[in-house]
Amino acid sequence: MKKVTTPITNDKIEQLVCGEQVLLSGTIYTARDAAHKRMIEDLSQQKSLPFDIKDQIIFYMGPCPAAPGEIIGPAGPTTSHRMDKYTPRLLDLGLKGMIGKGNRTKPVIESIQNNKAIYFACVGGTGTLCANHIKYSEIIAYPELGTEAIRKLEVENFPIFVAIDAKGNNIYDNGPKLFRKYLIDN
Repeated sequence: MKKVTTPITNDKIEQLVCGEQVLLSGTIYTARDAAHKRMIEDLSQQKSLPFDIKDQIIFYMGPCPAAPGEIIGPAGPTTSHRMDKYTPRLLDLGLKGMIGKGNRTKPVIESIQNNKAIYFACVGGTGTLCANHIKYSEIIAYPELGTEAIRKLEVENFPIFVAIDAKGNNIYDNGPKLFRKYLIDN
C-alpha cells in the first residue's frame, strides 16, 4: 500500500499502477454533478474556478449531515460517470485526479492518458469509514447547492485504490480477467 500526499504531481502519478491500494493525505475538493455543471458554466462566462485545480483531486461526494461534534457526516463516493461530460475540460485545465466509484467513459479515459492524470476508486457503502479519515471540511463555493456545494477537505490516510492509471490501465477491464485467471489457477 502506497502513501500519497497532495498535491498530486506527474512524478507521483507515474509511480501509481492500476489496482494499487493508496492511503491519501492532504487537501482534496468535493464536487458532484451540479457543481461540475456550475464550474463549466463559469468557465464559459470567462469566470475563474472557485479553486485552483492544477495538480488537485476532486472527490465525487456529497456528504450526509454531520452529527453534533462531527467534522462531516458519512462521505461515500457517488457514481463517477455523471461527471464524465465535464471531466475532459477540467483535466485539460490541470486537474490531476478524481475519486469516485464505477467505470469511466472512453473519452474520459483518453483524457486521463493525454493529461497524465489518475482516477481513484473508493468502495461504495463506505461513507462512515471515509468520514473517519476527513480531518477538516469547509464549503468554499456554491453553498446554495446544499450537499453538492464544493468543499475543501483535509484527509489523512484516506483509503482508495487506483482504478485507471495514467497509461489507461483500467481495473474495470483488467479486474474481471485477473479474477477469472485466479479461479482457473487455484
